[in-house]
Amino acid sequence: MRIYLCRFDTLPAPQTNIITFSTCTLNIVMSILHSLLFIFFFLIADSLNAHQGVKYELIHRHDLHPGPLERLREIAHSDAIRVRAISRKVRLKQGAGRRQARENRYEPACNNGSRAEHSSGELPINSGADYGAGQYLVKMRVGSPAQKVVLIADTGSDLTWSSCRYKCRGARSCGPTHRRRVFRADRSSSFRTVPCSSTICKTDLANLFSLSRCPSPLDPCSYDYRYSDGSATLGVFANETVTFSLANGRKARLHDVLVGCSESARGQSFVAADGVMGLGYSNYSLAVKAAAKFGGKFSYCLVDHLSPKNVSSYLIFGSHKDVNISVVRMRYTELVLGVINPFYAVNVKGISVGDIMLDIPDEVWDLSGVGGAIVDSGTSLTVLTQPAYQPVMAALRESLQGFKRLDLDIGPLEYCFNSTGFDAAMVPRLVLHFVDGARFEPPVKSYVIDAAPGVKCLGFAAAAWPGASVVGNILQQNHFWEFDIGKSRLGFGTSSCV
Repeated sequence: MRIYLCRFDTLPAPQTNIITFSTCTLNIVMSILHSLLFIFFFLIADSLNAHQGVKYELIHRHDLHPGPLERLREIAHSDAIRVRAISRKVRLKQGAGRRQARENRYEPACNNGSRAEHSSGELPINSGADYGAGQYLVKMRVGSPAQKVVLIADTGSDLTWSSCRYKCRGARSCGPTHRRRVFRADRSSSFRTVPCSSTICKTDLANLFSLSRCPSPLDPCSYDYRYSDGSATLGVFANETVTFSLANGRKARLHDVLVGCSESARGQSFVAADGVMGLGYSNYSLAVKAAAKFGGKFSYCLVDHLSPKNVSSYLIFGSHKDVNISVVRMRYTELVLGVINPFYAVNVKGISVGDIMLDIPDEVWDLSGVGGAIVDSGTSLTVLTQPAYQPVMAALRESLQGFKRLDLDIGPLEYCFNSTGFDAAMVPRLVLHFVDGARFEPPVKSYVIDAAPGVKCLGFAAAAWPGASVVGNILQQNHFWEFDIGKSRLGFGTSSCV
């Protein structure tokens, strides 16, 4: 799981100012006119908020990381567990008719009757590499008034949750907590639990691990949310207000966002974060709800996960043009939704190395069968099923024969070498070809990756067949990725993320 930390702000409703005129001196009249002009320009500026962007910074942290090899081992281990769970979904969707309701396509156009805004914004995303994790972290604000939380941004999760105190709501004191940050639900006027007797709890939230227990009709709907790596969190569902910072510095509120108030969480995935931001594709995903408000799309731009800590990646809701992200030549391919929920799938045609198309069976990429490929922010390495992994590795190894191969214990990373004298120009370019003709050509440093000083590895891991292949976030680095949910389109282009 790749971690991203996000921050949400909730602001009080604007107050209406009423001005009454009376017969008065010229100075008073001029003062009133001055006030009217101020209000007039304030209203104009406020009306422009609907055309601004929302942008979250993804910030790198470099304080707590273990050694580079140990970090890579942990990332590879986490990826292996995650990919097994993804492949299990692929196999289960064949003949799993009773699960079809989960896989149905979500149509965000309804948006519960709310008006979509052609605005956008951004959040900084911080690399979790320094914490020994492959995630990116996002700082966000949630509640009324706003409280800061740091979340893992994950396109493979559909529940947004934070470490939270709920049971002390209305009490004088909640007592001490062992976590750095805890969302205090008792201090938020917009926090509303979902009743356990509701249809939403009993039916709609079943896929988010809602529990059947309901001591009384108004008790909150509880969950026991489990992740593929063994991490888990327990809490209650609620509707809450999330605040986005627009590109012009003002704020935009998103009301009635389904969130999880987690009173307990376990697992190494959460050591650097307060919870998870669900960017997956489902009815209750924050990404889908926010995208419906901000032009039907969300996007992110990831710099190298080993970049200096003052270099930021970004998570954006709406158009990147509103938040001044420079992108070179956007390319587009079909974004296949509702096939391997909550993941975002793509139709791959094949992989070429050095302009030679590799011999990979078509069924490896067939989303209607037991194959396919997804683009995932929560997986670090790029994982290929065996029929694709073997020819890719064979083609790349040929160019590295002049370097001493190293026998290192880094899990699924099987080919590492002494990189003294290495030049990226020695390695043939790898290209991912999509069925509709689009091509993704990552830089060599995204698939011949740094493992330690003087050590590089081929950044691919093998997965069992049948199963899904995964385009991981290291391969996605130094590119802008736009998930246009409304148009079922994935866009990507080279970018410095600034």
